[in-house]
Amino acid sequence: MSSSYSSLCDDFYLDMYVNTELDLPNQRDTVLAFFEQIQKRFPSMGCFYRREKNEYCLEEDRSSGQYRWVTLETDRISSGVVNPSSFEDAYCQDRLVIELMPYMLSVNHLDIDSVDVTFAMDFDYAGNHDEVIAEALFEQSAFNCLLDLPSAKPIRFSPAVVVALSDDCRTQGRISVGSKTSIYEPGEKGETADESISLSFTIRQYPSSTEKFDALKSFGNQCRLAEELMSEKIVPNFVRPLTNVIVQKRLR
Repeated sequence: MSSSYSSLCDDFYLDMYVNTELDLPNQRDTVLAFFEQIQKRFPSMGCFYRREKNEYCLEEDRSSGQYRWVTLETDRISSGVVNPSSFEDAYCQDRLVIELMPYMLSVNHLDIDSVDVTFAMDFDYAGNHDEVIAEALFEQSAFNCLLDLPSAKPIRFSPAVVVALSDDCRTQGRISVGSKTSIYEPGEKGETADESISLSFTIRQYPSSTEKFDALKSFGNQCRLAEELMSEKIVPNFVRPLTNVIVQKRLR
């Protein structure tokens, strides 16, 4: 299924984020030992570096366009695969991170603020991103009436919506579509060469206050829900309209 998603966009991302209440350890031995365990499972992850604010990253070579990465930030552990060959190709890395974090980073159930599973897509388009988003997603909505005004044109069409997916509101879904067109860019069409329209769909799970949070079990449930909603809701109602409009505009 992952490969079919890749056929709908220029780049497909499958990411997992564990957001913590407390700052993560940043001692040299702890950080290196954690990433060493990741590398033992995925030997091709050989690029290690430190970013600003004591954030650390281990990743594969990016030149092929398909690569793994894991980062430790101040209060977030992130894991992802760019253009994975299958969902399981990414999930096995994410599960390893979850399994290691209690023992190597001292992250237990009390420390977890939330867990995110994110499916994201990039759509390359060198024209006006806001026009594409407006035409694909807003043409049949009330917002479209504003574009009937004289000289009106879309310049800030980057919708983001969060919905509760459980009675207790602890399971949430977030869909966002982002434009990279700037109103200050020259050109009548707002050209944005080498930029992409981005779509991101996240299932976030907050721990319950009445029972011990099982991050690995939650991750599995979130993955199943994300796959289901991507197939039933996101692809037909967001992805396909965007790709159809992009194709039409390229043919004009």
